[in-house]
Amino acid sequence: MNRWLGKSFATFVLLPFCLLMAFPFVWMLLTSLREQNTIFNGPIIPRKFTGVAYKDAWTSIDFPLHFWNSVWITSVTVIGVLIFATLSGYAFAKLDFPFRNTLFVLLLTTLMMPSTALIIPLYLELKSLGLLDSQAGLLVLYISGSAPFAMFLMRAFFQTLPDELIEAARVDGGSELTIFRRVILPLTRPGIATVVIFQFLSTWNEFLIANTVLRNTDALPLQPVLFTLMGQYSTNWPALTAGLTLSVVPVVIVYVRMQRQFVAGMMLGAVKN
Repeated sequence: MNRWLGKSFATFVLLPFCLLMAFPFVWMLLTSLREQNTIFNGPIIPRKFTGVAYKDAWTSIDFPLHFWNSVWITSVTVIGVLIFATLSGYAFAKLDFPFRNTLFVLLLTTLMMPSTALIIPLYLELKSLGLLDSQAGLLVLYISGSAPFAMFLMRAFFQTLPDELIEAARVDGGSELTIFRRVILPLTRPGIATVVIFQFLSTWNEFLIANTVLRNTDALPLQPVLFTLMGQYSTNWPALTAGLTLSVVPVVIVYVRMQRQFVAGMMLGAVKN
């Protein structure tokens, strides 16, 4: 009885928050399905549904091209960040080498600098390296800027693993790379899923750096291009919300696919054995 009352009370408290969080997405979806002249003077649920806005969004900004740009830029960034984060996180957590703590603190200090404060020096650095206005330069910024935080997360996951497990693998003759690949990585899937979700979200939705580094419109990812649908004096809200709705689909797919591992990663360490 007490358990049922506890669940009912939790549902009663959390349901309004869930509705509040879901309302912007519901409004965006409904706006993308309504006529232009009923955006602000019609009912919340449109009297007439239409899919014209999706056709407009698909053709007016060359949606497939920029959607693919976002997919491959985000995928390469996630893979690159995972490689650096897992290797460095394992080294800082389980290996003993000179100046380990000093290097770790230096890497963490990069998290204290806001990205907006680094736009100008990063722009000049890319220009000097000949990587300005290229997706390769954008990938360098994404991976290098995101790797420290992902490394910090993975180090925390690696520290939860017992040292005896690694020592036993070393006694059996396994090299550090073999131990890392066959013993450690399978046990840190919740941590990897957490990094993937966080990194996918931040890279997929990133706007400022991409809009600053890339001047070639065809090379832009999706988010900066969707911003062009907003005009100074008028905005095609159905087309804009249709494009935003389509851009949300990959995020939902990634989270649904990894939600169990993500929840396990967030709960790791909450219960002490």
